[in-house]
Amino acid sequence: MHVRLLKELRKDTFGKLGLALIAVFAISALIFPLIFRDPRSHSQVILKPPSSDHLLGTNDVGQDVWSRLVHGTRTSVLVAIGVGFLSTLISTLAGVSAGIIGGVYDKVVMRLVDALLVVPTIIILILVASYVNPGIWVLILLISLLNWQGGARIIRSQTLSLKERMHISAARTFGAGKWYIIFRHIIPDLIPILIVSFIHRARMAVFMEAGLAFIGIADPLMISWGMMIHHALKFYFLPVWKWWLLPPGIALSLLIISFVLLGYSLERIIEPRLLNA
Repeated sequence: MHVRLLKELRKDTFGKLGLALIAVFAISALIFPLIFRDPRSHSQVILKPPSSDHLLGTNDVGQDVWSRLVHGTRTSVLVAIGVGFLSTLISTLAGVSAGIIGGVYDKVVMRLVDALLVVPTIIILILVASYVNPGIWVLILLISLLNWQGGARIIRSQTLSLKERMHISAARTFGAGKWYIIFRHIIPDLIPILIVSFIHRARMAVFMEAGLAFIGIADPLMISWGMMIHHALKFYFLPVWKWWLLPPGIALSLLIISFVLLGYSLERIIEPRLLNA
């Protein structure tokens, strides 16, 4: 299954494009902040248009907009990876354990999932962020704790299907315990689903982080694309929006689109019936 997934992904135009864009952003997040100037350093030149010294000009306190754009890439990529991994891990633990153990435990976990699904995530994030003023790590934890429920339902349903298959029934017949079945059979068979869950959780995390920063509920010292847009809108009556607002908006859109393209491609590969949809 995993080999077929890689082969099919190499043939899919959307998948290759999405993966290439994500790779560009990931490499930029790793390398570019080490090359360009400190985004927090101030200068005497404020609201300067793009030039050879400042590729995207400067903001209202003389900070280099290009440097802040580059460092904002690291914030978005880190949030995407952190939330994607942590929320997928929570989804896997909840979904697999509920599917394998069953009984009262399954009912309790699923009722918790149902309750959390109807709670508006963004409202909770705004309320918590208003009191905590979260930095990037707190933000990753908050989004993860509120972003795992949908994945848990899917993983549970797949676990219920997998545990009835012949090779798992044979392992159970030969005395295999629940932990052995989970880690040697269930989890490996769930890897394609977990990859898709990771992609969707990462995409949602980027959008949520930018949204919170945009409305001003985030650590004001954190450098992110949403925070750049938030500050740029205060100067909409000046021509600074041309180089201060559009670049982070375009970068944010491209990163979200890259996750959408890759997730769409993986879903169609994993579920062949979608090819006829």
